[in-house]
Order: sequence, then structure tokens, then C-alpha cells
Amino acid sequence: MEAVVLAGGQGTRLLPLTAELPKPLVTIGDRPIIEILLRRLQRCGVTKVRLAVNHLAHLIMAAIGDGGRFGLEVIYEHESKPLSTVGPLKAMSSLPDQFLVVNGDILTDLDFAELFRHHLDGGTDLTVAIHERSNIVDYGVIEVGTDGMAASFTEKPVSHLTVSMGVYVFSRRVLKFVPEDKPFGFDELMLSLLERHEPVNTYRYDGYWLDVGRPDDYLRAQRDIARVQKLLE
Repeated sequence: MEAVVLAGGQGTRLLPLTAELPKPLVTIGDRPIIEILLRRLQRCGVTKVRLAVNHLAHLIMAAIGDGGRFGLEVIYEHESKPLSTVGPLKAMSSLPDQFLVVNGDILTDLDFAELFRHHLDGGTDLTVAIHERSNIVDYGVIEVGTDGMAASFTEKPVSHLTVSMGVYVFSRRVLKFVPEDKPFGFDELMLSLLERHEPVNTYRYDGYWLDVGRPDDYLRAQRDIARVQKLLE
């Protein structure tokens, strides 16, 4: 397996931690997020990683090098300008027919090899790893009728949503829907595929997953050090 790791974002949600440090180098315990992710990918059978870099790329390159100490071949794909989450893939040459794409701020014990097999068995050009997430609204919510009178009240309601994990398997064929040299996000790709009635497979995962680019998840990861360490075993 080969993987593209998206590591070019500015990480504004984690300011001030990311004021002088790229988000992938923010540490969980004593290890940068990107190191934990790379080691997890290698343990699942990935042999080559393309790091899509932009913001403070030189710091990431200095920290990761050629990937040899992680048992990986790491090459760098430099964005000449920010291209969002999917745009960088369009400019990459020699991509394999099928490849993983992973956001560079993800912590998970997902078996990437199992996800890859699920994608191949599904026969679609895109498979999205998904996770159930519960969000609590920290307010009392009032529904108001058309007459302006209160119709119902719920204290701190909880919504249950199925969300993208920021982990995907792409077929190279799907890149025909991505414009050249323009910012293009995963949201735009999904909408484009669904509008065209192109099938998109999913892989439901209920295990450990955090989007460490979110402040709440970052703080949770710091509390979960013992569990994060298990990702490296």
C-alpha cells in the first residue's frame, strides 16, 4: 500500500500552538502527531508515503527526513499554493491505481489494511472511513412556533452524526473530477460525485479515532497518552 498524508494546513484551530509550528509537529505526549501516524501506517503495511506539504514545510522535512527510521519511503509533494484537501493529489505523478489518503492530524487504531481490502472488494473509485460522533449543544434549546410562542424546550440536546474520519482510499480514476491547480476540498469532491450519481463506498469504524486538529480532540489525546502509546505497539 501507498499513502498520501495531507500535511500542508496551517492549523489555525490550534493557535497559539501552531503559531510557529506546523500542525503535524504538535506533540501528543513526547511525539509529534505525524510520527504517530506514520508509524501506524507502517505497522498496517504501508511502504511508501507522499507528504503533501506547504505551510512551514521545511520543519516537517527536517523532522521526518526520508522516512527510513519509520521503515518507510517518504517523499515530499510541495504545494506552490494552498490547494485544500484534494487539490494536491491532482498534481502528483506516478500515483498507484489505488492509494490511501489520510489527513495529517488523525489519531486512530483503524486497520488501514482492512480498509484498503474493503475498498478493493467494493469496486468503487472512492471509499470513505466513517465514524459515529455525538455532539452536545451546551444550551437549552427552544423551538418557536409560527406565532412566536415557545413550542418545546430541550436542555443540552445531543445529536448523533455519521462523520468522515479524514481517511480515504482513492482510485486514481476519481482524480478526473478534480480541477487542475485550484483549491479543491473533499467536500467539493463528494458533492461532485453524488451529483453525478457516482457510487461512493463507506467503511464504518467504531474504534479509537480523534481529529487532533480540533482543540477538544487535542486535549482528549493528551489525556489518552496510554492509549495513544498502544498505536505504536
